[in-house]
Amino acid sequence: MSMLSLKATRPHFSSPFTLHFQSPNRRPSSHLSFLKMSTAAAAAPPPETIEHVVLFKVKETAEPSGVQSMLSSLNALVSLDPVLHLSAAPIHRLKSSPIPFTHLLHCRYSSKDGLKAYAVHPSHVAAVKERVLPVCDDVMAVDWVARDLLGLVVPPPGSAVRLSFLKLKEGSAAEAKDEILRVIGGVKEKFEEIQQLTVGENFSPERAKGYSIASLAVFPGVGEIDSMDAKGELVSSEKDKVREHLESVIVLDFVVPSSQSASL
Repeated sequence: MSMLSLKATRPHFSSPFTLHFQSPNRRPSSHLSFLKMSTAAAAAPPPETIEHVVLFKVKETAEPSGVQSMLSSLNALVSLDPVLHLSAAPIHRLKSSPIPFTHLLHCRYSSKDGLKAYAVHPSHVAAVKERVLPVCDDVMAVDWVARDLLGLVVPPPGSAVRLSFLKLKEGSAAEAKDEILRVIGGVKEKFEEIQQLTVGENFSPERAKGYSIASLAVFPGVGEIDSMDAKGELVSSEKDKVREHLESVIVLDFVVPSSQSASL
């Protein structure tokens, strides 16, 4: 659900990627990547699914070809063994953010070890060094555990996703964090448009610019997000339950690209 942006933060570039090099492994073909995505989509979610989201702010001077190369290189990482799901796409709509992010990466893994293996894989390291860093001037990453994920591990192409990242006021008590997690976790019951919802506490604070709580809601399409937002009174009542504890929020929407584009 969307939140009110309360305070801007100063953009500061810090790469969320670990640049360790290992000997490269053979990379599966795009056809095998598509089969892998299809198998993952049909499989039951693991007991704990790791959500990994990276936000990118592309330089205003970046060439369109360079940006497209970045997206293609990131989407090709779906072929890596630890990855259950991966989508790199432009942000469809930035609802609230002190930083004008332009693109994002959303991945899912079955464990934190899977995320670590992905981070140091030579193909990932090369994509970051050669395709991401040259065209971006700000990057932010957030990781959280989605327990008992309901529904598909791989959101269908064309699905719309709303991401929310919350920065709590300094000195907020643990009870406030627990209350926010409880409120956001109950949103799916109030809005029938939401097909899938995960929420959790960020476990990579050094890369998240102070944002400590994250949520991801999957909708059939952008129209369903608009339908939820049109329920103004109900949306406002949910915001009011947590507003006093928040310093800043980032809320954005993106559309899951087709498997064909994800396999480029």
